[in-house]
Amino acid sequence: MPTAIVTFNRCIQDGQEYGSNDEFMISRVFFALEIDGKHVGEFYADLKQTVGSNYDTGSIEVSPPRGYDGNWNHHEFSRAAEAYFRGLVGSTASVISNQGGLKMRMQNNCFDIIKQSSFEISK
Repeated sequence: MPTAIVTFNRCIQDGQEYGSNDEFMISRVFFALEIDGKHVGEFYADLKQTVGSNYDTGSIEVSPPRGYDGNWNHHEFSRAAEAYFRGLVGSTASVISNQGGLKMRMQNNCFDIIKQSSFEISK
């Protein structure tokens, strides 16, 4: 099976221009995509979660990569995108740590942090 390497390079958390409102927080992750050693392009995906949900355990809905229409393993991509996001914000995060479990909402934070993930995709 082909292998995808996703290099996340930016996250904008709870961006109002992405559709965040009083019910849902929409964050956007930006990444480069390589498949079997070939650079395919630069893409982004939206991450949607309920306002007030726990940053560590709350459900996150991950969109497919915008602009990419090739074969894909959305389950593995979602896991990678969630891990990237939770690594930036949450109780064990490297950037904004909320160890007390406080209910808070931070909007329009921009993180330029690189993290790479790889997984097999379907043919």
